[in-house]
Amino acid sequence: MLEPLIAFCALSGPSLALIGSAVCVVVGVYVLISSLDDLAIDAFWLWTRMRRRGSLAGPAGFPGERRIAIFIPLWDEAAVIGRMLDHNLAAIDYGCYEVFVGVYPNDPGTLREVRLLELRRARVHAAEVPHKGPTSKADCLNWIYQRMLLWEEAHSVNFDLVLIHDAEDLIHPASLRKINSLASDYDMIQVPVLALPSPFNQLTHGVYCDEFAESQWKDLPARVSLGGFLPGCGVGTGFRREALDLLAKTGSNRIFQPDALTEDYDIGLRMFQLGFRQTVVPLEFREGVPLATREYFPSRARAAARQRTRWVTGNALQCWQKYGWGSHLRKSWIQVWFFWKDRKGVWGSPLSLLGNVLLACDCFSRLWTGDRLLLTGGLLESRWGHWLLTANMLLLLEKILLRCCASARIYGWAFSLGVPLRMLWGNGINAWASLRAVWNWARSRITGFPLRWMKTEHAYPTRSALATHKRKLEEVLVSGGWCTREKLDLARASLPEGRSLDRHLVETGMLSEEELYAAISAQQAVPHTWIEPQSVPLRIARTLPSRVADEWTVLPFRIADGALELASPRVPDDEMHGAIQRYTKLSLTFHLVTPSHFSELKRRLL
Repeated sequence: MLEPLIAFCALSGPSLALIGSAVCVVVGVYVLISSLDDLAIDAFWLWTRMRRRGSLAGPAGFPGERRIAIFIPLWDEAAVIGRMLDHNLAAIDYGCYEVFVGVYPNDPGTLREVRLLELRRARVHAAEVPHKGPTSKADCLNWIYQRMLLWEEAHSVNFDLVLIHDAEDLIHPASLRKINSLASDYDMIQVPVLALPSPFNQLTHGVYCDEFAESQWKDLPARVSLGGFLPGCGVGTGFRREALDLLAKTGSNRIFQPDALTEDYDIGLRMFQLGFRQTVVPLEFREGVPLATREYFPSRARAAARQRTRWVTGNALQCWQKYGWGSHLRKSWIQVWFFWKDRKGVWGSPLSLLGNVLLACDCFSRLWTGDRLLLTGGLLESRWGHWLLTANMLLLLEKILLRCCASARIYGWAFSLGVPLRMLWGNGINAWASLRAVWNWARSRITGFPLRWMKTEHAYPTRSALATHKRKLEEVLVSGGWCTREKLDLARASLPEGRSLDRHLVETGMLSEEELYAAISAQQAVPHTWIEPQSVPLRIARTLPSRVADEWTVLPFRIADGALELASPRVPDDEMHGAIQRYTKLSLTFHLVTPSHFSELKRRLL
């Protein structure tokens, strides 16, 4: 397949080589400038770490719990919002918070799920947007804010903090406490955001793993430390109420700009303009798990390009149109530098891709013909061209090494070995997104049609992925009032070898079986149920083959809303769910019952 291309290059002679060399010079010089720009950030970050000044957040300054409102804007999220809230409400280790969920009237599936959640969860409140959607995430957030004001008026309370999250987020149990502890010193607090682990062969999702690991570990802390404004990550961002009220006063009662495709970037810049203090929570580990908001990002190239098109359009093009180069901001030269860094991908990603394609073509031509490089030979044979290539290669190796370190810190060294390949793949996706963003933005400017919210398809994590984002059972027992710390310490002191603490508590009479399973239900977000045997029809109890029911310790007891509801003393996992799902076309809903109650149900029914 390369023969026609090589033949064309050979026939074109010196003119093609001259053009190729000229293009390579442009690409090479740009890559050098961009790499030196990145090196400056890396050097500053390393210097701060060596001087032990990498932690950019202040000390805890408030001993009690501030009242927190969590905002979750939705569009077409019926499939994930129920599981998201069930899990996170069980996992969050914080008492004083409410959840406001934004929904559109023409999204009946999501609206129905949120209304059901309102009935089951006292903390959940629907915030219905008064017009049809989707509009923009910013517009939805503004209406959630108005719903919060009405709730405050009805309950005669005021929230102190507002926290933004999305429908697919896994909120770390300590996240709200961390934000609460920093709110005395900062007005905008960003908790790290990281992609959940994915298999090595999922290149697209792996790109997100690498990029977010590097940015949350190194780039954002260095940026804030240098005095640059903080672009929010869209989720896991906390705001002091006083700051939001001032934003509303200066923005016609709108906190977020409705036309902003990246409202997180826009509000970070506006808060910086008003003089509010911003910080990033340093990336830390608790019991081997990073204190961060975790989520799955797109795993397909097309979906990733769609999401990144929105990012490029909002962060680079819309911001450029609205704010220019930031000469009016505090520390203007720093802001100009970071505007350059945020926007250089618009032209830099396509240029880098072009350079990679040219080098690949020459490498293939050299291997195919054994002759000199047809496109870049003249450049590489010159002394300054050789130095340009060498400098770029060394800077590239430095970037690969740091990204490998960042990725290995979160996902392990085996996964980080794929960083070079994923960088190439990511370059292609970013170039695609940059070209689409320029096209969409230019078309909007010419035709006058507004840019639209380009929604990303969300997938919610599996049960195994959720396991690391749960509170310990001991913490749930104490916080729920089922057991005291004194009883726990006493039980731990007398714990026989090989026996679990929870079972030992029950066996010694310090905790009833019902109390234990109520705590497990709160920890695992699986409903705890009491079932009257006479209310279960025999035909439903025998829905599954007896060997399957015995192997997985389950008992069907009801069919409702297209779901087969199962009672079990076991906490369901992915393996259990998958094995049972093979025997029914109905979706599965699990309910926890105590072992003694389960035995009674089996005796009476089977």
